Amino acid sequence: MEEKLRILVVDDDEVDRMTVRRVLTKAGVKMELSEVGDGKSAIALLSETSYDCVFLDYHLPAQDGLTLLQNLRLNNITVPVILLTGQEDEQIAVELMKAGATDYLSKSRLSSEILVQVLRNAIRVHRAEMQVALVNQQLRQTNELLIHKNQQLEAQQQHIELQNLRLIEASRLKSQFIATMSHELRTPMNAIIGFSQLLLRPKCGELTHQQRDMVERILNNGKHLLMLLNEVLDFSKLEAGRLDLKPQIFDLSKVVNSTVQEMRSLAKEKNLSLFMQINLQNPVVFNDPTRIRQILTNLLSNAIKFTESGGIGVEVKELSENQVEIAVCDTGIGISPADLRKIFEAFRQVDQSLTRKYPGTGLGLPIIKALLQMMGGNISVESRLGEGSVFQIQLPRQISSSIQQGSDGTLSSSHTSARKNFWKQQEIPRFAQEGVKRKSRDR
Repeated sequence: MEEKLRILVVDDDEVDRMTVRRVLTKAGVKMELSEVGDGKSAIALLSETSYDCVFLDYHLPAQDGLTLLQNLRLNNITVPVILLTGQEDEQIAVELMKAGATDYLSKSRLSSEILVQVLRNAIRVHRAEMQVALVNQQLRQTNELLIHKNQQLEAQQQHIELQNLRLIEASRLKSQFIATMSHELRTPMNAIIGFSQLLLRPKCGELTHQQRDMVERILNNGKHLLMLLNEVLDFSKLEAGRLDLKPQIFDLSKVVNSTVQEMRSLAKEKNLSLFMQINLQNPVVFNDPTRIRQILTNLLSNAIKFTESGGIGVEVKELSENQVEIAVCDTGIGISPADLRKIFEAFRQVDQSLTRKYPGTGLGLPIIKALLQMMGGNISVESRLGEGSVFQIQLPRQISSSIQQGSDGTLSSSHTSARKNFWKQQEIPRFAQEGVKRKSRDR
């Protein structure tokens, strides 16, 4: 052994101590050797000094080696102990090993080779045990830390769950409040609109030009405010799951045509052209005509609002025997790619500032998307800044109670040539025409 070992010999017999010292020296053990003759002195020395190994005589005055060994372990002194005994008794050996002895030797068998081997093994085993004990202690500490962290996480999870419950309740109360207020505000707003229309009738008396202008402003702003209230009310119902479709059989082409005609005056005020193309072999569908009209009205309102010059096109066509599509195209300001992902979020507008040019609640497109999902349809959009936008909605010809949420908005087209000719005839964004050609090539 190259390292210098600190060894303690506990034996009341001077000759035996000298024998151990001589054997260790002969074996070439580098050591710092200490010797005591009784157990009390051994315990005192081991309590103050750290030793690599102890050679302990089994027969000591006042107490035997087994008792001393037990006292050492009771005092948490974990030094490796090799018992030296003058008799070979297997029962004694078993008791010594149970008490914590690392090994034992008969004094009659002491030799350099055996002593060095036993010493080496004792130290190696002890250090391995110490390493295992250290690892176990670290594992216990880590386990305690993990338990503590787990308790903290459980507490945080409970707190989060409680907060979620509070947020759900707050959201429910908010939706209920908004729905109630929207419903309550509609009554006086309908009265304002009704009386304004009544004042504009000739039988109620002629109004001066200034008076008529003021009443018309009241009427127009009342209608606009009612539209906003209806959007908020519909959104609240959708959020609460209380908005139901009322499907019936109707002529889709007639609903689209009447809706476009109603919006024509708004387009005319901005000198915008409004074109319509209906390519339906069978215009009969089973759906909610009121909600279809609401969807188309919202899309046309947006197209007119965000278009300053050019035109707006509406096309209705059959995608398949069981599916129809309505497309609304404009030459407006367009939408950037970064904003395309946001426009279907509730209360989200491209311009969120208080001084924005285009007013609105930001609920129109989310309501459209939610209604289409209820119908089993979907909506997709293609747009370029400064050139315009194309919104396409796909609808099943017949909705049912088993309809699931709509798909991911993937574009699906047929009758490409008819659409291409229609777009070419109108003042429609060039990129929309190119998109039609590109889809045709892809197929």
